[in-house]
Parts: sequence; structure tokens; C-alpha cells
Amino acid sequence: MSRSEVFLSDVSGIVTAAQLTATVDAVAEWQLESGMVPWFPGGHADTWNHTEALMALMLGGRRTEAELGFRWLQSMQRPDGSWHQYYLADRVEQDKLDANCCAYVATGVWFHWLLFEDRGVLEDLWPMVSAAVEFVLDLQTRRGEILWARHADGTPWSFALLTGSSSISHSLRCAIAIAEVLGHDKPDWELSAARLSRVIRDEPDAFAPKHRWAMDWYYPVLCGAITGESGRERLAHRYDAFITEDWGVRCVSDRPWITAAETCECAMAHLAVGETDRATELFTWAQRLRTEEDRYWTGIVLPDQVHFPGGEQSTYTSSAIILAADALVGASPASRLFTRPDELPELIEDQTRSDVVEPS
Repeated sequence: MSRSEVFLSDVSGIVTAAQLTATVDAVAEWQLESGMVPWFPGGHADTWNHTEALMALMLGGRRTEAELGFRWLQSMQRPDGSWHQYYLADRVEQDKLDANCCAYVATGVWFHWLLFEDRGVLEDLWPMVSAAVEFVLDLQTRRGEILWARHADGTPWSFALLTGSSSISHSLRCAIAIAEVLGHDKPDWELSAARLSRVIRDEPDAFAPKHRWAMDWYYPVLCGAITGESGRERLAHRYDAFITEDWGVRCVSDRPWITAAETCECAMAHLAVGETDRATELFTWAQRLRTEEDRYWTGIVLPDQVHFPGGEQSTYTSSAIILAADALVGASPASRLFTRPDELPELIEDQTRSDVVEPS
């Protein structure tokens, strides 16, 4: 397919625009004819990581492939606005309905708008976004957190996850931004976003305990729920628990498992609170997992330096590299989506504190 505008630039002294574009091309190589982007050939896809790949494709001049990926999302969306957890090329692999994965499509659609300002595409994708958000908000408790998922029969999970709810909070603000461009008034979405952000900031006990996981550490900062000095304090507080110098982020605090995607996400979290030097350092370390074929290993186990899982190179890891590179350089109109939460619709003030009422 022909290449459209490439938004990528050199990350000085670390990786070149040509190398980054080659990584995007490698992601496109593994995209299926249907538009689905699997984790790796023969593997499954989920809507979160699929959407992450679409954003990388857009940055690397692969707009046509990205829009094919959005059409795949439209074709696979269920009548209730959700998607199943995992898809193979020819069937559903895992039928759970994950709220965070469903919400993230709004981030990808807003990213498309920031790059291209194509109202026709935005209008075409709006029904998909709107239905997805309504599905997600049906899982919000009265206190504000969003339950993790529903079973395929509609039964909700009994608990919420901090990482997932943090990502949803960012996706909700992207959905509200889309609604504003298209002239749709969504005060209920605004209130839901405010309640969710408040509970992330103020009520950590609302979420299932996942203190070993790095994403629970940095995601509230990455997604703009905790900002400024509070964000810097949060990142500093457990930095030593999750960072291996010269390598990057351990996905869990008590295992020597370094992952490139989480290292890049953490880099963007540091950018979001103004710590550019730390972000650059983390991004530099992530390049240790680059391959000669312009892909990235998902992770590495230290000290043996064995790649895991199973020597996997994943499209979502390459995509995280691309998004972090753009965030560091600021080359594209979408480069500040994850690092300047103040540029998304402002959160309204919400002081609600209520007993939890689980969705039915």
C-alpha cells in the first residue's frame, strides 16, 4: 500500500526516523488482510493492543492500514458496544469483555483526529466510540471505579483494577473530546470521568491489590489522573522497586523481568510530569531490546538475558516504542496526547463519596 505522511523524527543519538519507520513497516507486515493486528504471526489480538498498533501505523505513514484496522474494529464490535478479550484470525479465543480494552478505541480515534483532522472519518467512527463508552460506563460503581470486565453472558466481574481504570479515565476524556468536536453534549460522560479520576487519586482501596505490578505504579500518572508534584512523588516513591538501571522497568517488582513496552510507557509518565531526562534515559535503555530486523523483543530476563515470553517479538511492544519516540521529540500533532493531560477536556470537580453499588 502507498505511504502517507510520516510524522516520525530522529530521537537524537538514540534511534533514527528511518529506523522507527522500519519498525512501523514491520508492524504493518504482520497485519492481517482483515485489518486485525495480532501480537505476532499466528497469535491473538485484543482491542487495546490492536489500537496501540493503529496509532503507530499512523505515525509511520501507514494511514491506509490504520483505517483498515478501524474497520476491523467496527466489524467485530458486539451489539452491546463491547469486544471480546482475544481474537484469532478466524474466531474468538477468549470471550470475556474487558472494559479497558473496549474504552481504548476512543484514544485511537482521537489520535487519528489529532493527526489528520478528517471529520468524515471521525463521524464514521463516532457510533463505535459512543457504543463502547456506554458499555464501559455501565460497569462504573457509584463510588467511581470501573469494574474490570463482564463475562460473555453479561455477568460483571466483582472488582476493579487500578491500571485499567486509569487507562479508561484517559480514554473517557478522549471520547469527550471527540463528542465536543462533533457537537454532542455528554454531561454524563464528564461526570463519570470526574468520579473515576477522583477515586484513582483518593481511594486506592477501591481497587484490587496489585502492588507487585509496575503498571499500577505509573499508570495513574501516565493517564493524567495524578499530575504535577503529586505525580513526581508517586514515580519517585517506588522507582527503585521497579527499575533496573541500564535496562528498564520490571513488570513485577519481585522478578527480573524487563519489558520494553512498560519501559516506554513509564518514560511517557515521566514526560507527563516534566522529567524529560529520566524519560530519555528509560527510552534509551529500551533500545537494548531492538532486533536487527527492526522489531523489538517483548522482554528479557536478567541476569541470563533470555528473551521472554518464549523469545517473543510483539507488535504492541514496537508500537509502544513508536509512541514514546514521538512523545519525546514532539514531531506529530498527537505527540502530547499521553504527556499533556491538560490538553484534553478539563475534568469537572466532583466530591461524590458513596457506598459502592455494583452494576447488574
